[in-house]
Amino acid sequence: FQGIFVLGLPYALLHSGYSGLLLIVLAAALCCYTGKILIACLYEENEDGQLIRERDTYEDIANACCKKLSPNLGGIVVNVTQVVELIMTCILYLVVSGNLLSHSFPYVPVTEKTWSLIAFVTLLPCIFIRTLKIVSKLSQLCSLVHFVIIFVVLTYCLTQMHEWSWAKFRLSLEFEDFLVSVGVIIFSYTSQIFLPTLEGNMKNPGEFRCMLNWTHFFACILKTTFALTAFLTWGEKTKEVITNNLPSFLETLVNLCLLTKALLSYPLPFFAATEIVYSCISKDNHSNYRSPLLALTVRGSFLLLTLLMAMFTPHFALLMGLSGSVTGAAMTFLLPSLFHLKLKWKKLSILEKCADISVFILGLLCSLAGIVCSIKGLLEVFG
Repeated sequence: FQGIFVLGLPYALLHSGYSGLLLIVLAAALCCYTGKILIACLYEENEDGQLIRERDTYEDIANACCKKLSPNLGGIVVNVTQVVELIMTCILYLVVSGNLLSHSFPYVPVTEKTWSLIAFVTLLPCIFIRTLKIVSKLSQLCSLVHFVIIFVVLTYCLTQMHEWSWAKFRLSLEFEDFLVSVGVIIFSYTSQIFLPTLEGNMKNPGEFRCMLNWTHFFACILKTTFALTAFLTWGEKTKEVITNNLPSFLETLVNLCLLTKALLSYPLPFFAATEIVYSCISKDNHSNYRSPLLALTVRGSFLLLTLLMAMFTPHFALLMGLSGSVTGAAMTFLLPSLFHLKLKWKKLSILEKCADISVFILGLLCSLAGIVCSIKGLLEVFG
């Protein structure tokens, strides 16, 4: 729940003001709710009224909802959305890597895009990752580095408490900037694609709802605390990646730690995306799926795609807002509420139906508005 993209939350507060604090809390509550209803879609009651886990993945839920139209239509939609979200995450890691390197070595006559290319070279070994074991070890190191970064930033902000002022919060908001902030906040909470697997591997799946409540509660507290203290420290000078606001003696150190985290984080979404593609290919042609040449081709293509997108879209917050508005909103709000209504309609109370419909409508509006505003912002940057 606490990824590298939490570093964009202070910038989101810059454009959303007091409403941004409410959004962080509201997003946590809604994501927790949709996580619960998504897991509920994995289960069906047997003749004795006991809940039996009949589905294992997000794809299975989607296929069950769309089986009258097409047996695999729902799964295709979910898989495409998941792959897009994972690839966008990889792109963001490259974008932020170039940004961090350019700020860490400002006197080196190299552009941010070139720095992204240099970071990309270090990721080429990802082509040869075949198992999750290697990825898990990298993720453990990544988590350790992340806590160090957050600790340093918060410690510095607390030393500047004497300069804090609530007057830094904006009362009047630019609607388009506000919607981009919505996408950033949503993207920082997205985790639904991992929940079915997580619940299925829990020692006591019955404790899943309790676990979800506590993790979202603590994630909300940590995100709010971090975003608030950082914004109160720098106010209108808050940058897209908050570590770039640190004084030079800390900025280089923290940015290099953050760069390490970004590069260590990249293999997980990259591996997950390629695994989804592999599983789809294996259904159609099992022999080709086992081909080492095909595996290298797919991984190489994915690597190249993330590099090209990072080179053409070198703006962390706008890209993060677009990702949150498109795939984040779909996987987190739209699909879980839609699937829950479809599979559980007859068993839901009126209040539960209203809650699902409200989440769907809210997610749809935020998604459409965020897409338009993020794309407009990107077009203005390119112009």
